[in-house]
Amino acid sequence: MKNSSELPKTFEGSVDLGIIGGTGLYQLDCLKAIAILPAMVTPWGVTSSPITISKVIGDSQEHFHVAFISRHGLHHQYSPSSVPFRANMAALKHLQCKAVMSFSAVGSLQQQIKPRDFVLPQQIIDRTKGIRESSYFNDIGLVGHVGFGEPFSKSFAQYIGQFGDVLKNSDSEEPCELHVDDDTTVVCMEGPQFSTRAESKMYRMLGGDVINMSVLPEAKLARECELPYQMVCMSTDYDAWRDEAEPVTVETVIGNLQNNSANANALASTIITHMSNEIPNFMLTGDGLKGSVKMSISTKPSAMSKETLSKLEFLFPGYW
Repeated sequence: MKNSSELPKTFEGSVDLGIIGGTGLYQLDCLKAIAILPAMVTPWGVTSSPITISKVIGDSQEHFHVAFISRHGLHHQYSPSSVPFRANMAALKHLQCKAVMSFSAVGSLQQQIKPRDFVLPQQIIDRTKGIRESSYFNDIGLVGHVGFGEPFSKSFAQYIGQFGDVLKNSDSEEPCELHVDDDTTVVCMEGPQFSTRAESKMYRMLGGDVINMSVLPEAKLARECELPYQMVCMSTDYDAWRDEAEPVTVETVIGNLQNNSANANALASTIITHMSNEIPNFMLTGDGLKGSVKMSISTKPSAMSKETLSKLEFLFPGYW
């Protein structure tokens, strides 16, 4: 088997599934790495990590390609506020990705969502502070407004939801559950500090179920790229809202990461294997998003600069 330094640094094909998450998802038993692209330069900066392109092992499934990006960098050097979100999503779109599955650690805001449970949210409450670049259109000389009422792909969530039985608890008989509900809401806070107890209680009052620091602007950018997107949230703790408990500490969070990492690996492997045998319809059709950006941009192409059109061409070849 080739080591990473011997793998090609270019890839001429197209990607079926993009995965954004930690480095633990780079090496799945069902996959064989076929290329490692150096951190990609896009019109919106450089990706947070090299992009590993893998194919599914098996004679009939080798056509299915997966691209991995480490959101916070290979050495976890990017804070939630400094992740180059636009570059990461633009790179996946440029590779002709059909859908994006994202993994993220979260704190639970509800008693029934236990540490080590997984959650597939369908709504978002934005508590970031406007310091993250959240659109491809703000600074390139055009006006575009995409719909974001349903920020995740319900079809993708339902597809993932059928594999909840792969989640295991390594050192307890208490089951790890996969929560799938149309109203499940993730709160995205700025960080990097965790919530105060008062904030955590407020987020519960607002209807939050889990809280993290990275779903935005990732979900917004996926929508602007017309990509079906679903985040898989991995609960590590109960955040700070429980009066009877001590506020969350870094030690508490780290204590559950190993179990969550193993379950993320098992879940991703199962999903990829099934997708490679039969690509889900939402990936083939674009989940109703194809063409939505072209209809959402108000500025006429004749009024756009060559630089603007070049940036759009990176994401949407042949649209304009």
